[in-house]
Amino acid sequence: MLIRRAKVRVETERLTLRPPSHSDFRSWTDLRSKSRAFLEPWEPTWAPDHLSRKSFTNRVYWAQRTISAGSALPLFLFRRSDEALLGAITIDNIRRGPAQDATLGYWIGEPFARQGFMSEAIRAAVHHAFHALDLSRIQAACLPENASSRGCLEKSGFKYEGVAQSYLQINGRWRNHVLYANLRSDRRGKTDAG
Repeated sequence: MLIRRAKVRVETERLTLRPPSHSDFRSWTDLRSKSRAFLEPWEPTWAPDHLSRKSFTNRVYWAQRTISAGSALPLFLFRRSDEALLGAITIDNIRRGPAQDATLGYWIGEPFARQGFMSEAIRAAVHHAFHALDLSRIQAACLPENASSRGCLEKSGFKYEGVAQSYLQINGRWRNHVLYANLRSDRRGKTDAG
């Protein structure tokens, strides 16, 4: 199934989720720069040009290509009241066929953390993935000591599934991650096959 939704827009009570655009460069760079110390312990090591316009332009083109191909849905989070960029959430590694699943990744800028924005965004993104993208399972992973991220996933309906050894390189080291999943309730144990 080809997904041609370059103009995807998901609205919640406080947020608008939409793909990044070239005009978001300054807001994105400012927020990432101000939040660097807050984000670095939880993310892959930033490339030397991470905050450059060229890097951001590549990010926007990647978003457009993956949305068109149906392989990912990268979204920026904006507060509806003032259109401030708060962070990002990505439904990635979309697999079709018998899996119908994807992975979820996200980050939020330090000034907006612990205000319920990310839980709201996760619930909206998962609802969109289940109903607009027709997925059945969304997986997410975080560092075991990231209590905020774990709590956010649990509040958003994700269930703990286990530990993946040396799952991702985070801040320059291979790190174990705890795994979570959210299953589409109307499909648990059901299939149209057979």
